[in-house]
Amino acid sequence: MQGVRFKVITGNDPDIFQERLNRFVETLPENVVLVEVRFAVSDGPSPLFAALVQYKEVEEWRE
Repeated sequence: MQGVRFKVITGNDPDIFQERLNRFVETLPENVVLVEVRFAVSDGPSPLFAALVQYKEVEEWRE
């Protein structure tokens, strides 16, 4: 698949993780489509929240 990109976003605090994820999505241009977002949490004394964001640039719709 051409033009597909990936971004990994992580954070040890759920609020910071959510803020980072929101900030990334807000900065995407209008011609980008989110294909998939996968989440994972690792256990431990300091849990790690992670998201793998797959997105693709698309052409503008024209009629």
